[in-house]
Amino acid sequence: MIRLRFEVVGCPRRALALTDTPRPDCPACEGIGGVEHEYGDHYTGEYAGSVWEFCHCWTAWRLVLLPLPRLPLWLRRRAHYRDPWGPAGYSDEPPF
Repeated sequence: MIRLRFEVVGCPRRALALTDTPRPDCPACEGIGGVEHEYGDHYTGEYAGSVWEFCHCWTAWRLVLLPLPRLPLWLRRRAHYRDPWGPAGYSDEPPF
């Protein structure tokens, strides 16, 4: 059974898309949509990465419905500006 939802995707341009949702009561993936398998290096045994295996209860397809408009230049946040008080308005510097 397909469970549809709306999602905002950002590649190559922001758009509204219709996607499938994993089944929340799936015993294999527990509603996540897949299982992550971590593996190690053959010689050293150290962590080398992970592989994502999709579950049978979910299909990873997307249908782009509508491209979203870009924000005007005056509404875009400037990335080079840094607030000295941090994001919450508080400083981590001592008062004296």
